[in-house]
Amino acid sequence: MDKTVYLGMTADIMHPGLINIITEGSKYGKLIVGLLTDSAIAEHKRLPYLTYEQREFIVRSIKGVHEVVPQNEWSYVDNLLKYKPDYIIHGDDWKEGSMKKVREDVFKVMQELGGQIIEIPYTKGIDSTSLYDDIKKIGTTPEIRIKSLRRLIDVKPVVRILEAHNGLSGLIVEHTIVHKNDKIYEFDGMWSSSLTDSTSKGKPDIEAVDLTTRLQDLNNILECTTKPIIFDGDTGGKCEHFAFTVRTLERHGISAVIIEDKVGLKKNSLFGTAVEQHQATIEEFCEKIKTGKTSQVTDDFMIIARIESFICDKDLNDALTRARAYVKAGADGVMIHSKNKSGEDVKAFCTEFKKEFSDIPVVLVPTSYNTFTESELKEWGANIIIYANHMLRAAYPAMQNVAGTILENQRSLEADKFCMPIKEILELIPGTK
Repeated sequence: MDKTVYLGMTADIMHPGLINIITEGSKYGKLIVGLLTDSAIAEHKRLPYLTYEQREFIVRSIKGVHEVVPQNEWSYVDNLLKYKPDYIIHGDDWKEGSMKKVREDVFKVMQELGGQIIEIPYTKGIDSTSLYDDIKKIGTTPEIRIKSLRRLIDVKPVVRILEAHNGLSGLIVEHTIVHKNDKIYEFDGMWSSSLTDSTSKGKPDIEAVDLTTRLQDLNNILECTTKPIIFDGDTGGKCEHFAFTVRTLERHGISAVIIEDKVGLKKNSLFGTAVEQHQATIEEFCEKIKTGKTSQVTDDFMIIARIESFICDKDLNDALTRARAYVKAGADGVMIHSKNKSGEDVKAFCTEFKKEFSDIPVVLVPTSYNTFTESELKEWGANIIIYANHMLRAAYPAMQNVAGTILENQRSLEADKFCMPIKEILELIPGTK
């Protein structure tokens, strides 16, 4: 009977090292490639450039591969128990770092199965991380960027979005990574906030900055980043204008626009009923959603309806009634907003909404109820979590502190401790070196 060999792979960026390990593995028997699914990968590192189907097609075409099967977990254990291979093959670079625990589990399982582990020396000079960084330097296209948000929603427990208001803050969102518990944590995309756009220009958050002006700053972010962007569309303006907004954003590769069901002069929602807030009628807002959906060209662009019922001091029933109508009108997702620090109103909405619409993404912006973790918000039913204004809020007091320190000391020496060295800032910018 033929022996079987198991090889787990991501196969997003194929290089000689991967071909070498496939060739070596096939010498021991029928090679089964456990191809990690998007969801298995996305919990531990970046979302692959290629979809699972594209990666599967490539791997099946490689000489020496007998079979390709999905590996739905980062861990190899489930597939090893299912396929009971005689051998498992892997590069010897998994002895340290994030794969060390995976390796230990593999040794235990293979010992139970009576199988053997083949460790192939790491191919020198080939580094998939460096290859990935080189690809990022090339950039992306509007078509690739616009599709990425839906892919992330499909494969990640929670899609994590951070506000960016210029190219530099966009670069921070793009590159910030934290290693914790053998996982890599990063932001999945950016939020183009009307509040921070307006504030950074010294203007009030009343839709005083028009779309053309906002797109100038947005282009600066688009040019130096690759991750998906969700655009804060405020009220969306008039229906006739919203149609053009959708096409413009889509053309630029923006993945989604969020529009709120308010009318009249915009006032920031976190003021709540302390300022006069007016909601659109359900019929008016549904018509705007329908106009936007009719106007879009691709199936990838998303129009997300932001429900302001709690901001306007209305009850759960009003919020749910609006949500049902907006989804029926074609909304690709809903965002429920609240300034209540307890979060109980948002939790109640998510629980009831998900009973009816389990497949419709829910967006939360936990600025007020920020004691809850992402995993807790996921339990409520959240699919996307937006940290909506933190980058600008962090920047302002830092700049104010530096300005005051310089005035107080009549020189900049004392301010140095608050400042990043200019060399490090320049190194953030692609093409500086």
